[in-house]
Amino acid sequence: MKYVDEFRDGDVAQLLAKLIRRTVNPERNYRLMEFCGGHTHAIFRFGIHDLMPENVRFVHGPGCPVCVLPAGRIEAAIKLAEESDVILCTYADLMRVPAGKRDSLHKAKARGADIRMIYSATDALGIAQANRDRQVVFFAIGFETTTPPTAAVLKIAKAMELTNFSVFCNHVLTPPAMAHILSAGEANIDGILGPSHVSTIIGSQAYAGCCEQYAKPIVIAGFEPLDVIQATLMLIRQINEGRCEVENQYTRAVTQSGNKKARALMAETFEMRPIFEWRGLGALPDSALQIRPEYAGFDAEIRFAMQAIATADIKGCICPAVLRGLNNPDECKLFGTACTPEDPKGACMVSSEGACAAYYSFGRYRVTEAKR
Repeated sequence: MKYVDEFRDGDVAQLLAKLIRRTVNPERNYRLMEFCGGHTHAIFRFGIHDLMPENVRFVHGPGCPVCVLPAGRIEAAIKLAEESDVILCTYADLMRVPAGKRDSLHKAKARGADIRMIYSATDALGIAQANRDRQVVFFAIGFETTTPPTAAVLKIAKAMELTNFSVFCNHVLTPPAMAHILSAGEANIDGILGPSHVSTIIGSQAYAGCCEQYAKPIVIAGFEPLDVIQATLMLIRQINEGRCEVENQYTRAVTQSGNKKARALMAETFEMRPIFEWRGLGALPDSALQIRPEYAGFDAEIRFAMQAIATADIKGCICPAVLRGLNNPDECKLFGTACTPEDPKGACMVSSEGACAAYYSFGRYRVTEAKR
């Protein structure tokens, strides 16, 4: 296949859907979690749920790193920007995520803090080079997909002996979160659609321990509709056969070992953080990265003696339950009324990969009709 249209062929989708309907066991239900928000949006945007038999249900998972970042980390960044006279740089989707007391980076910028939206980690490095008289902090966030670029700028900054650049590291790891969800057993998951872009970095072998320990099949899936449907069929077959393996549907991009150069760069600049707080999942051991001692001079948490801030989510927001697969967004009393993309109350409505944003953009009218 060469063109994206080939991954969106309606006739092929119908054939795969028919095969799924013939494959499912009518005597059982299938609860399949799509861990990545890109899959959630594909499911809603292309109406994949409407092609499935009634006993196949998609359960939404953590979605994206913006969704799982606790509000206290954002508050700490706001405090840094307002009290330490730094230039704080971060990605666009983090700007409007609610912190405590309904604050956000966007609102702090409006109050006068020097907070700048960037498109890449190297943008932050460029700002530091252009403002040698100011401290520049890169508010880094992401799963394993965006960690290598942060590692690269740390290495470049060290080589340049750049003294006015540091990183507020919030990179989190996918397999520990997946293991936590499966170990909790709250959502009664039968199988998982594994992340796409994350897996290009860490490889399919990274999920083997999860499969073995919790006896749940995982199929790494691409983001296009045919990818998701085919991966769903692969999961159903595993469940029917009693197999619990890591299978790779996204073979055009994902290998067993992943990107070895990227992983080596990450290992050189980062080490495991003993414990990290996730929105919805709580404090998880060995689930995030911190900057290695060799690069401590570029660690904003050390340079500015940043303190952890504990804060609660906005009252009534059920994002934590949505992130664990316990509730759908439309079950939140704030959804579509008090909480919209224009005025979000929770991270799942802000992020372009959040479940609430997917429901609002592609599924809210369908949900409303289903409730009548």
